[in-house]
Amino acid sequence: MTTTSLHRGPVRAGTRVMLNKVPEVTIYFWIIKILCTTVGESFADYINETLGVGLTNTTLIFSAALIAVGIAQFRVRRYLPGFYWTSVVLISVVGTLLTDNLTDGQNVPLWISTTVFSVLLAVVFGVWYARERTLSIHTIVTTPRESFYWLTVLVTFALGTAAGDWTLELTGWGPGPSVLLPAGLIAAIFVAWRLGAGPVLCFWLAFILTRPLGANLGDFLGSPHSDGGQGLGTLWTSILFLAAILVTVVYLSITKKDQTERVYAGGDDFSADQPEGRCVLVITDHPVVTPALVTAIKERAAAGATHIHLVVTNPAEHELSERHEQARVAEADVNRAVTELRQQTSADIVGSVSIRHDPMDAVEESLQRESVDEILVSVEHHRVAHALHQDLEDRLSHRGVPVVAVGASPAAP
Repeated sequence: MTTTSLHRGPVRAGTRVMLNKVPEVTIYFWIIKILCTTVGESFADYINETLGVGLTNTTLIFSAALIAVGIAQFRVRRYLPGFYWTSVVLISVVGTLLTDNLTDGQNVPLWISTTVFSVLLAVVFGVWYARERTLSIHTIVTTPRESFYWLTVLVTFALGTAAGDWTLELTGWGPGPSVLLPAGLIAAIFVAWRLGAGPVLCFWLAFILTRPLGANLGDFLGSPHSDGGQGLGTLWTSILFLAAILVTVVYLSITKKDQTERVYAGGDDFSADQPEGRCVLVITDHPVVTPALVTAIKERAAAGATHIHLVVTNPAEHELSERHEQARVAEADVNRAVTELRQQTSADIVGSVSIRHDPMDAVEESLQRESVDEILVSVEHHRVAHALHQDLEDRLSHRGVPVVAVGASPAAP
């Protein structure tokens, strides 16, 4: 399985390479995310309305706190649950207040706020993808990517607030029924993901919808019984959810269940067995020796390549665990493929199964681990990606490493 260490290959000028700054998307991720969005709604209401601080002053206080914590979050070089989730809590409050300022302070209709934030989110995604060729959260390993990520998170909170409030305005639903719509939509997205829908799209759609879900849940718990709520009030709702966040974050800090990377990227711990000389990375989605792959490796070995690393993407249908049963089966297939390639090419070859299902993520995590001089892509082209000229080799071209596509179809029996 993949591990991570200091990257020595080409990177963009002015970027820092670090361990992934975002936790693995497990059930814990979604639990804390919903808890954070609830706090964003209830705590902002408590400070603004109950304490009478006012919308403008509340916005300034939480914006200042977000900037302070954000500086700390950007300074660390790996995911630390305390810094990360404190940032999410504060950004949920600020995102809520952005929409509230437009609606209550500037009298901007909610449909306009929803439209503006939707367009802004599309622009952020477009610029992010144009620069990085990926929107995956598994490789937030440079400062620009982290900047895009947090900007996206802020806009999604503002969008979720506007869209959620607009929906309530149109339907007139009370606190109880209002929870059902975003919960149902998230369930539908989960089913679509299980049926094969794009994981990146599903993630960000669910990420947006957790905002109205958490906010409506907060309203349901905090609203008085006369309005259909549970009468906890904004203060006790905030305390309850902040306590739940704290307990979960402490648990994750101890167990590291939401982390797949264990090595600190800033040390001098680059793999001791990294061979000297030219290294070629081969990425494939099937551990099958093809004639084209044999020919390509023979050519590289004859040209002076001293190390070939064959990386196979995780064959699990979904990235539910680091040690999926199908991945263990794939490891045996990779070992057989490596043995066969060594026999046919006489090259120095090692193989591994990535924890990642997506080839782009698998390559980028490999580039984090070792210095690579060339990448061979033996992955079947996705028809849509091919039509849009966004094949894997095109997306990897920005890494500054030569990328060559080789035949991905196995030989006929």
